[in-house]
Amino acid sequence: MPQSEFVPSALMTLPMKLIGQCGALLPVYPGSLLFVAGLNLALARYFSEDTRLLLAGKKCRILVTDLRVSFWFEWSDKGFSACRESTEVDLMIAASAADFFLLAQRKEDPDTLFFSRRLVMEGDTELGLLIKNTLDAIDAPQFTLKELAPWRMLARLNNR
Repeated sequence: MPQSEFVPSALMTLPMKLIGQCGALLPVYPGSLLFVAGLNLALARYFSEDTRLLLAGKKCRILVTDLRVSFWFEWSDKGFSACRESTEVDLMIAASAADFFLLAQRKEDPDTLFFSRRLVMEGDTELGLLIKNTLDAIDAPQFTLKELAPWRMLARLNNR
């Protein structure tokens, strides 16, 4: 199935090179704060106590390659928390914005992306497998762009 069938046409037509040049100029920490807020809203409640213990203190970096934006975070006893940019991470996962979007929608399998070299994982492979298997086991509704609507995000915050 072609990638463009699942990725909104707006994402496919964005000037990614120009956005990437701008993205490279952005400071890491504010974006990481927003990113972990989304992770906590979307995922934290699904993690078992065993998973939380295994994630404790592990630093991760998500790199959106075409946008040249990184998100640095770790698991603390209260959920995901943003980290300042660092040279040391336990796990780095990199892919394009379109491929991350496909993963979030569960339209593409991470193994397929990994073996086709569209998804890169560096560092602690056991941690990477733990995260992959944990996400695979979550029976969450399929992600759509509608989920990012401000009123839906606020409603989720109020229901926590």
